[in-house]
This record gives sequence, C-alpha cells and structure tokens, in this order.
Amino acid sequence: MNNIKITQTQEEIILNVNAGTETKDVIAELETKIPKLRDFYQSAKIPIRITGKLFTKSEAEIIRKMINTEIETEIKLDGIPDELGLHAIEKTFEFTTDITETRFVLNSIRSGQKEEYSGSLVICGDVNAGAEVIAGGNIVIMGILRGVAHAGANGNKKAVIAANSIEVTQIRISNLVTEIAEKVDKNPICKIKSNKIEVI
Repeated sequence: MNNIKITQTQEEIILNVNAGTETKDVIAELETKIPKLRDFYQSAKIPIRITGKLFTKSEAEIIRKMINTEIETEIKLDGIPDELGLHAIEKTFEFTTDITETRFVLNSIRSGQKEEYSGSLVICGDVNAGAEVIAGGNIVIMGILRGVAHAGANGNKKAVIAANSIEVTQIRISNLVTEIAEKVDKNPICKIKSNKIEVI
C-alpha cells in the first residue's frame, strides 16, 4: 500500500492521497501510517492537511476521528470547507450568481500550494497533483487540471470549471462531487445540470 504520500512544509504535514483510491483502502493505509505520524507529533503540533482525493462529509469525519484518536492536531481535508466563510455552505446551496469578481493567477499551482478566492479564479497555467484551487465562483484553468478544483464553494450552483484538459478522477461544484473515469481533452467545461455535474 503506497497510495498516501506524506510530505512536510513549515506550516503543515501534507497527506497526498491518490485520487483514484477507494476510501476503504485509504482508511486501511492510514491505520498503518498514523502510528508513524504519532511518533513525530511527540515534538510537533502543526496541522495535517489531506489532499489529492475528495471525500464526502461523513468520510471526512471518520478520517478526522481516526487521526485525532492518536494525534491531537487540526485536520484539514480538501473540499471540506473551513475558510472563506465556507462553513456556511450547507445553508447556501441555492445561492446563484452569474457574475463575480475575478482573480488572475499568472503561474501554475504546484503540489502543496492552495489558491482560494471568494470570486472566480483564472489560472494561467496548470493545477498540478497535490495542489488545490477553491473559488466561490468559476474556475478557469488555461493548462491541465491534475489537482483539486472546487468551484461555487459558497454554494453557487451556476459556477463552472473549465480547463484545457482534465486529468483528475473527481471534481466538485457547490456541494456536488462527480467521478471522471478518464482524461478529458478538448477544453472540457463542467457545470451542474439537473442537480448533477456534467462534463461537456
């Protein structure tokens, strides 16, 4: 089992989970790796961030409890809102806005980096595996999406995700998550239709 890669920055411990891994396999692997992390945390208490794979709220709660049983520290999971006032997401699922302020990021987003904005984001490069992009509005990626993208994170169901190509297994818009079976080329656009995310 090597579906979870552990790295460290000055601010946090990063558990990069292979996006295609089944949740039950993630939990099984965590059972073997948490004791090793616990030994490290005898002298450090920096937060743990889990990236790469998106989990449901219930799965995230299981993982948090599992880690916190052994390690007392803050656990952050991609796609589970905890910033930008996103804790209120469940109360704002019907929020819809076509036009939002836009931030342009003039570079690629590397593994371990996170770009977050309350409006829309345009990434003039790639979003690499292990990177995270969260927007209250739309997300447009001029390059390849290999990391985590969560558009409409404040509940905006009119938000879209557009990219040159998509090479991840999951994407999230508002409170919805969809699985993508294979690489999608030719400038795919992801949007919600009939309460499901469609890739066109």
